Amino acid sequence: MQRRSFLMKATAGVATGTVVVAAPAIAQSYPTINWRLAASWPKSLDTLYGAAEQITKRVSELTDGKFNIRPFPAGEIVPPLQVLDAVQAGTVEMGHTATYYYFGKDPTFALGTSIGFGPNTRQNFAWWFSGGGAEAMAPLFKEYGCVAFAGASTGCQMGGWFRKEIKTVEDLKGLKFRIGGMAGLILAKLGAVPQQIGGPDIYPALEKGTIDGAEWVGPYDDEKLGFNKVASFYYYPGWWEGGPISMALINEKKWETLPKHYQVAIKTACSEACVTSTAKYDTLNPQALRRLVASGTKLRPFPRPVMEACEKAAYELFEELQTKSAHWKRVYPAWKKFRDEQFLWARVAELTYENYLFNSKLGGSK
Repeated sequence: MQRRSFLMKATAGVATGTVVVAAPAIAQSYPTINWRLAASWPKSLDTLYGAAEQITKRVSELTDGKFNIRPFPAGEIVPPLQVLDAVQAGTVEMGHTATYYYFGKDPTFALGTSIGFGPNTRQNFAWWFSGGGAEAMAPLFKEYGCVAFAGASTGCQMGGWFRKEIKTVEDLKGLKFRIGGMAGLILAKLGAVPQQIGGPDIYPALEKGTIDGAEWVGPYDDEKLGFNKVASFYYYPGWWEGGPISMALINEKKWETLPKHYQVAIKTACSEACVTSTAKYDTLNPQALRRLVASGTKLRPFPRPVMEACEKAAYELFEELQTKSAHWKRVYPAWKKFRDEQFLWARVAELTYENYLFNSKLGGSK
């Protein structure tokens, strides 16, 4: 009888809604945690910085407002190229950055974002999420006191803005060019003078003539930063960033103190940002490119001899790095094998389909 009485009371509780207090009671058992996130992006970019904001907002939502991460744009806490250092030191608990900025510490950091003639966004995500990429990179991040999660992608980027046309490989000699990551080492082999400059500082350098050209992301972001006002020629493709990933870096000690539920919230939010950031760029870039061309931007493809010279220099560099970095020697061969397999598969179905559609005169865009 006692059991029956209990069940009847429980049933009545469900009917009246009184048992819903159990869920908030569980939520109330989690601690309130406040973190700071330093981003490598200016606040004006609602794409890259927007991805960091989206992650922090979603984490708060998934934890009923118990876990709050406040994002800060480049320069407010640390300069844009010092986010890794800030996370490692515990100056901030979390960062949102492109790890290829830190190739000077170890060239393998570049594989966490993108290297020359690498995979596209979808293939890069395949490597990171299911092809062993995250696991292969983890020991490197651990050396720097961090854990890393893919947290956005721009899609294939543009080749940048130039004051003069690039017609031959000779035109690269002596060219002072702002470029992110290890691709500068490739261009240096061809005589260029690479400059690694954070996003907020590119326009002034280009305007003053401190640099002769600069790459950033693509039409939408580049238009926002005003590069078309100080350089006329806009080249494609950005062979150094076929499918770059932005990373969410977390101080390892801080990560280990988080309740499991909060860790899952971060992983979920970062994965979601990967999807939405790519979708946002794919939506906004075509519109921005039309505006840029209409306003006088001279759109140009890199000549094939230039592309081939850059690719040859890239593979020479990648081989050289195997004797200079233990992490590169460990990660790069497996990465290269995965990339090659992805290219083989893409040529069978995806590329055949896309080439037909893009060249069709029946129902394709004009």
